[in-house]
Amino acid sequence: MNASTRHLLAAAACALLGACASSPPSLVNGPLIAAPQPAPMFLEQPSNGAIFQAHMANTTLFSGERRPRAIGDTMKVDIAENIHAIQKQTGETSRESKLATKGPGGARPGGPLASLINIDATASGSDSFKGAGNAETANSFNAQLSVTVINVLPNGNLLVAGERSMGLNGGVSTLRFSGIVNPRDIGPGNVVASRDVVNANLENVARGDISEAASRSWLQRVLSRSLSIW
Repeated sequence: MNASTRHLLAAAACALLGACASSPPSLVNGPLIAAPQPAPMFLEQPSNGAIFQAHMANTTLFSGERRPRAIGDTMKVDIAENIHAIQKQTGETSRESKLATKGPGGARPGGPLASLINIDATASGSDSFKGAGNAETANSFNAQLSVTVINVLPNGNLLVAGERSMGLNGGVSTLRFSGIVNPRDIGPGNVVASRDVVNANLENVARGDISEAASRSWLQRVLSRSLSIW
């Protein structure tokens, strides 16, 4: 097998590995929007004189503001995430040992017991270790995103999800969010803070020429992983 054939087979293997390499999984899975359920047909809506009315179940008592309660309803999420973590670790150990022994002496040099009686030996050893580590991470994200109620859980909590995309100069930036909201945490204006959302998933992904230029290609990733064993 000549050199050109080997190079061709190596390129084909790299292409096959690159085709098998998949992109990182998305944090926000599943549908990001759901159509509202069809409203039930009330053949009769008699005035029973009560405050509660079936067709006004999603409104508050003292205002006409509609609160999200059903699939397809919308609300806003006030995203304010600030994470700052610092980890420091220092370790230091040392050990030193010495050993000395000396025989009683008195034997004539050259005798059969001279090596044992006239023994004079010393030994010493020491070792030390010192290590230190320091890690610090800081993340900040502030935005507001409108989401849709995807599902209503049996306990009344709302599964919400949504995304917003913005294009600029051939690049697209997409903000996605999903999580579980307790209706009691929804404030005026149908706004809920991201810190009150359970199992919140937030991601901001970009695609386009600028994003591709700032990241390595699939071939570079395959070569870096395959050559790292050497």
